[in-house]
Amino acid sequence: MKKKVDLTSAVWAKSEMSNGGNNCLEVAFIDDVVALRDSVDVGDPDAQVLIVSRVDYDLFTKSVRAGQRNLLP
Repeated sequence: MKKKVDLTSAVWAKSEMSNGGNNCLEVAFIDDVVALRDSVDVGDPDAQVLIVSRVDYDLFTKSVRAGQRNLLP
């Protein structure tokens, strides 16, 4: 299912481990989805944003924290 997500009021955050750099992954939680973007794209109206369900995002981050290494095929 494709769903149009309004990102105009998105509050973007990046990890404190990024040390203020501009080459990081940023995340925004909007309703039941999570938006992900590259921080170098901030301000670019044509930037690509990945939208995933909150369930998928939670499962992915839980797997990362658990040390799962084969997350990609």
